[in-house]
Amino acid sequence: MPEISIIIPARDEERYVRRALASVAAQTWPLDQLEVLVVDNGSVDATAEVARSYGAAHPALSMRLLSEPVAGVARAKNRGAREAQGRLFIFLDADSRMAPNLARSVVGWGRRGYGAGSIPVLADSSDLLDRGFFALLEFGKRLFNLQAQMFFCSRQAYSRIGGFAEELRLAEDSDFLARVRDAGFPLCRVRGSWIATSPRRLRARPWRLNMFAMLFRWMLASWGIGRRRHY
Repeated sequence: MPEISIIIPARDEERYVRRALASVAAQTWPLDQLEVLVVDNGSVDATAEVARSYGAAHPALSMRLLSEPVAGVARAKNRGAREAQGRLFIFLDADSRMAPNLARSVVGWGRRGYGAGSIPVLADSSDLLDRGFFALLEFGKRLFNLQAQMFFCSRQAYSRIGGFAEELRLAEDSDFLARVRDAGFPLCRVRGSWIATSPRRLRARPWRLNMFAMLFRWMLASWGIGRRRHY
């Protein structure tokens, strides 16, 4: 049985999912103690084909491709977690990549008794505005003691709270982590590792106005407002 399962929900991510899988294959943690589950969440592009092709070309990586045709990131994450065999789960966005030491770091935190923990998120970009935006988000999470975005959790914690709330389309991560905390599991903030994510959504509007829109939506979601918006 693998020590750790990496769950990647993917909807129309043919441009990015290969890079996410490559970052899993590059982990310093032994690949025979790791598995990755890509959950194709109703994609209409070649996401499934790209993931399948990568798995076939890298047989040392234990990869499974699952299907969740009903759109919803929480549904896709639950689909992957139900099939996962690891003692610990990492939830990774399909347009993101893991630091090479992330799996090893998460195993260390899990063995110290933490039920879950948020993972620092960086901009996968050399652009100063992109990097500054994500640095601001990380600062805000620490300042206000928020647990959100990408994270790991134990199988035990996941089972205890019954997984993600599938009616949520935004901030399902912070809702999940709050329920883990309320169930009595200690939470941590992973240090010494990271996940780098694409800044593409910041550039969805001219002059990067989407930065402000995204920040506003995330602030509202942290207060429980607008969490059922489609992603």
